[in-house]
Amino acid sequence: MRTMEPTLFIRLYIDEDVHESVAMALRRRGYDVLNAREANQRGLSDAEQLAYAAAEGRTLFSFNAADYIALHMTYLAQGREHAGIVISKQIPISETVHRLLTLLDQVSADEIRNQLRWLPSL
Repeated sequence: MRTMEPTLFIRLYIDEDVHESVAMALRRRGYDVLNAREANQRGLSDAEQLAYAAAEGRTLFSFNAADYIALHMTYLAQGREHAGIVISKQIPISETVHRLLTLLDQVSADEIRNQLRWLPSL
């Protein structure tokens, strides 16, 4: 696992539950975003997705709230670190992009490290 170094900007990893166009829209706005397909991580379990994101120092975003809440609690109980988890209920692509932009503009990578957050409302 990569050492958690102080960083300002969130590097986002988007799992398979989220439409791939979300990553493209955020990248066009200058954000460092990678989705599961681009990372050759499709078909992995949620635990494997989070382990990958943590190893890469990326904050994971997913619509799969229940599983990632449980994984976050497991990480906390085991004293393991991750670069943050952001979850949301399933919402339209444009709203997802706008809400993620709000989060990326307001929260640093250091602030979200080892945190689980719901995607902010507009």
